[in-house]
Amino acid sequence: MGEVLVTDKVSQVLLDELARHGVAYTYKPGIGREELLEYAPLYRVIVVRSRTRIDGEVLERGSRGRLEAIVRAGIGLDNIDLDAARRLGIRVFNTPNAPVESVAELTIGLMIAAARRVVELNMYARHGKWVKGTGVELAGKRLLIAGLGRIGGRVAELARAFNMKVYGYDYPEVLKAKAGLATPVEDLCSGLSIADFISIHLPLTRETRGLFNREVLKCVKHGAILVNTSRGHIIDPEALLEALREGRIAAAALDVLVEEPPRGGAEAELLNHPRVIVTPHIGSQTVEAQDRIALDAARIIIKLLRGGVEP
Repeated sequence: MGEVLVTDKVSQVLLDELARHGVAYTYKPGIGREELLEYAPLYRVIVVRSRTRIDGEVLERGSRGRLEAIVRAGIGLDNIDLDAARRLGIRVFNTPNAPVESVAELTIGLMIAAARRVVELNMYARHGKWVKGTGVELAGKRLLIAGLGRIGGRVAELARAFNMKVYGYDYPEVLKAKAGLATPVEDLCSGLSIADFISIHLPLTRETRGLFNREVLKCVKHGAILVNTSRGHIIDPEALLEALREGRIAAAALDVLVEEPPRGGAEAELLNHPRVIVTPHIGSQTVEAQDRIALDAARIIIKLLRGGVEP
């Protein structure tokens, strides 16, 4: 049966590393919910990415058996019921450093693509229309980074290399720690009112869910470009559509949505909007990031099974 259940597709590096250290595992990428509930009590560690939802019921089942820990191969923990895990004594780990470079590079790439209308003009070209649409440069523009953690901080570094003027919105202690990278804004609305570009790097919490709603997006400087590579639930899709229609948002680039893939409603409209770029949650989908995630996850698992990881 093994010690570790892997429920999502991961780099072969993780599996090879576990095997090299004699850790028996079961690899079940794409496992369904009923099977997950059946398997949860049988393993000491479950490894997930963003697809698998580890809710209270899964954790409760696991706690009746051998389950000791959930390892999230990646950063976000919003697919894991942390309160239930804490209550049941099941430890939760992630690999927060491994995807930073890849997500930051994608963010800058999306900013450039939106600013230069790359996807829109490519579609014209594919249909034989040689439309030389005009875009804008990044240099000299004001960038507001909402969330100056690991990824937001790296985006700030890269943006400064493009001679952008970088502003930051986050908790005071985070802004203080990143004082050399970004000028703090007093509040989100004041930052949005001056920004030519907005890049979201906030975790999904009770406070950030739906943060970018109609009221907040009314603060946006007319013609701004919005990029979101964090979590889809942070933006109200209806409010974003409205801002696009009114021209307050000139263009948006979204690597994350509330529903992935969208099945209708506002997000389906966003997917087909000429001034919106949508990518299928690929922030950490590089060979390098996946290998780093795999190695970090393997190290956590091996230490955990040997009793060397603190909760």
